[in-house]
Amino acid sequence: MKKFKISEIKLNPNNPRLIKDDKFEKLVKSIQEFPEMLEIRPIVVNADMVILGGNMRFKACKEAGLKEIPVIVADNLTEEQQREFLIKDNVSGGEWDWDLLANEWDSEQLTEWGIDLWQTPVDIDYSILDDEDVSDELQDMTNGVKKAIQIEFEAEHYEEATELVKFWRNQELYIGGFLIEQLKLEKSKLDN
Repeated sequence: MKKFKISEIKLNPNNPRLIKDDKFEKLVKSIQEFPEMLEIRPIVVNADMVILGGNMRFKACKEAGLKEIPVIVADNLTEEQQREFLIKDNVSGGEWDWDLLANEWDSEQLTEWGIDLWQTPVDIDYSILDDEDVSDELQDMTNGVKKAIQIEFEAEHYEEATELVKFWRNQELYIGGFLIEQLKLEKSKLDN
């Protein structure tokens, strides 16, 4: 491991790993508060100084204003090994022991360090909406507008569902009809 000027290192355009804005901000803060971790887990580059491991850490180092960073030069890898390293370095193995985290760690610190913490699911009984008939009240408001129903999503699926709905609306897909067909298809599988 050696220290190199950050300007000598090149981002890898083929890195398949992304980081969301809030997690990136946490990574920058983590590097600012604990830069020694970079010496324990340095950026890995090939002979051309292109990053094989640590693209996001590299970006965070730049954002944090570092001028030099610890680097390991893996100049003995074949092209295929470099591609393999790029993926394997980004694979997250294992799972969190949520009980241990909850009982032994401070949740605020874990959040600051970039761990998406558990959320206690709220038990809401949506069945009371099933018996409500607000058709007459809505009729005056709708005047040709499609009717709506409420669909419940787990918190972790909400953003993805919202983005998918926006995407398919832009494609001019009638989402209600599509959803009905999918629900019928799944029901017919259960009926058989």
